Amino acid sequence: MAGSQNGEAVQATPTPAPAVAEAPGPAPAPVNGETKADSNGNGNGAEDAGRNKKQRRRRARSSNHAAGTGTEKSSGGVSKRGNKNTTRRQPRRHSMSKAARDPRDEPESSLKTRSPTPLEAIGEAAGVSAALTKSPKTATTRSPSPVIDFDGLSRPSIGTRNRLEEGEDDRAKRLEKIRGAVRTILECVGEDPDRSGLLGTPDRYARALLDFTQGYQQNVRNIINNAIFHEGHNEMVIVKDIEVYSLCEHHMVPFTGKMHIGYIPFHSVIGISKLPRIAEMFSRRLQIQERLTKEVANTIMEVLQPQGVAVVMESSHLCMVMRGVQKTTATTITSCVLGCFERKEKTRNEFLNLVGVNRS
Repeated sequence: MAGSQNGEAVQATPTPAPAVAEAPGPAPAPVNGETKADSNGNGNGAEDAGRNKKQRRRRARSSNHAAGTGTEKSSGGVSKRGNKNTTRRQPRRHSMSKAARDPRDEPESSLKTRSPTPLEAIGEAAGVSAALTKSPKTATTRSPSPVIDFDGLSRPSIGTRNRLEEGEDDRAKRLEKIRGAVRTILECVGEDPDRSGLLGTPDRYARALLDFTQGYQQNVRNIINNAIFHEGHNEMVIVKDIEVYSLCEHHMVPFTGKMHIGYIPFHSVIGISKLPRIAEMFSRRLQIQERLTKEVANTIMEVLQPQGVAVVMESSHLCMVMRGVQKTTATTITSCVLGCFERKEKTRNEFLNLVGVNRS
C-alpha cells in the first residue's frame, strides 16, 4: 500500500514470507576423509559412531568368551582366539613315556585270566588238552616266554622237566629214540644209513644233539652255587667277548658269536665266572638271539638285584649264511638294558664304548 508523507511518495518494502521446513533427505557420503557435522555443528559425529561400534564389538567378544563360544576351531585343527592363531597340542602318548616291555616277560600270575573259547571247551570235553596252563586257583594263558625262574626253566614244559630229572635208563631210551629219527631222516634225504660212512651217524648225532641242548638239564641255582658276595664296589663290572654257540630253533642250525655282559652292583657282586656260565646255560638250548639276550639279562637282574644290567650279543646265523639270503658277512646285534642302563643314556653309552659296540 503506497502512502504519502510531506508530499513525497514512499514505496512499501514487501515482507518476506516465512521459510517452509523441508523434510531432510539422505545425507551425502563423506568424500576424501570429510566428516558429517553433528546437530551442534561439530565434526565428531562419525568418530563417536565409530567408537561406539568398536565398544559394541568388544562387549560382544567378551560375552561370547564368557559363554565359552569365543574359540573357533578351523578345519585344519587350528584354534582362533581373537586375531591370534595357536596350534592345538596333541595329548601325550603315555605308552611313549614308559620303558618298552615285552608282554611275554610278564610273570604268569599277572596274566589276565580268561574263560576257554568255545573251540577250547569242545576240545576239553573231547579230552583234548586246551592251550591253557591249569593251576589250582585259576586258568591263565600260557606265556610264550615267561620270566626266568630260579630253576632256570625259562620255558617250562613237561618234556623239559622230564629231561632235567631223568635217570640213566631214561637217557638210554631218549638216545634210542633220537637214533631212530636220524636214521629216518637219512633215508628221507636219499641216503643209505647202512653204508660204512653213515653206520655210526645216528648214534653220534643223537649224543651231539643232547650235548648241544644240555642247557635244559641245568638251572640257575646250581650254576650260581651261592657265589654272591657282599662288597662295597659300585662301579661297572664287564665281562666281554664271551663265546656263545647255540641252535636256531627255526632251522636247528647253529648261530655263533660273542656276548658282552655288564652290571653295576648294589652291595653285592657275583663270582666273575658265573656270568659266562649263565650265558652258556641259556645258549645250550633251542634259541633265538633276541630271547637269549633277554634271558641272560633278566637272570642276572633277578638273582643279583644290581643297579642295572646290560647285555649285548653279536652273532652270525648259519640259517642266513648257508640258506635263504646267503649273506655270509651279515652280523646280528641284539641288546637288553635294565635298571640304570635303561634310564641313563650316559651309563649306557659308557658300557657300549667299553665293549666296543660304539665303533665309528
